Amino acid sequence: LIYEALRKEIRESGYMQIDETYIRYQDPQKDRCPNGYLWAYNNPGIGVLFEWFPSRAADCLDPMLSGYGGYIQTDGYVAYPSWLNHPGHKKEKDAIIHAACWAHARRNFVEVPDNSNARKIVKLIAKLYRIETQLREHPELERSAYRQEHAAPVLDQIKKILDREQSRQLPQSSFGKAINYTLERWAELNLYLEHGTLEIDNNMVENAIRPTAIGKKNFLFFGSPDSGQTSAVIYSLVETCRKLDINPSDYLKDLFDALPDMQQSEAAAWTPVRWKAAQSQAAVPLAVG
Repeated sequence: LIYEALRKEIRESGYMQIDETYIRYQDPQKDRCPNGYLWAYNNPGIGVLFEWFPSRAADCLDPMLSGYGGYIQTDGYVAYPSWLNHPGHKKEKDAIIHAACWAHARRNFVEVPDNSNARKIVKLIAKLYRIETQLREHPELERSAYRQEHAAPVLDQIKKILDREQSRQLPQSSFGKAINYTLERWAELNLYLEHGTLEIDNNMVENAIRPTAIGKKNFLFFGSPDSGQTSAVIYSLVETCRKLDINPSDYLKDLFDALPDMQQSEAAAWTPVRWKAAQSQAAVPLAVG
């Protein structure tokens, strides 16, 4: 119930960064450990929810995106636009704003060998990130207005190079692929200018996934399909604590102490973000009258 309450909080926030990573699992019907996938949904102020599926198919998005309205931000994996463009998801397509990730676009240009124009683009993207650093250091600034003033001219410079170089590069060259990847998603990459809620990239959800990578190097695989979702629940609570600067031990101790007497109706109050708010409120000293 707490896990489902966390799901509801993230969905109702109206902004989800989404990514997925593979983890092998034991399947008694097969003579090998096939790949399963942890799908991660992150909201910067609320936390991250993991779901596990023995697949990377677009329909794995159903539990989180069905009936959802708001922003999603993803890399270029085809499952996301495929899900939105499915005839059965017309309502969501109208209600969801799909933003792209500048970190993924940048990586493609970094990997281009010995090309001065690719290096120019990398340097211009670095300017975009310096603007984001200014916004983090000065939260009083209005993000959309500041980005329009400072980032929009940089994006115009990037676009001019892309348009000029597209016809000069072989489509299958590393630079040609980087150009096409970026231009195909240009509108989605620029959405963060006008929507101050959005981040410039998907790095927060990628950072949330990193502990799972460390885990699979140690335990190698999940013991069964069912254990994948059990692990997803644990990852969700612990990683949400980490992102909210909560000591997971403190949170889990309080949670386990409360569980024996907890009513179902009380479970929603035990998500990490609500637990943190309750702790902060309890720490405020009473006014002396």
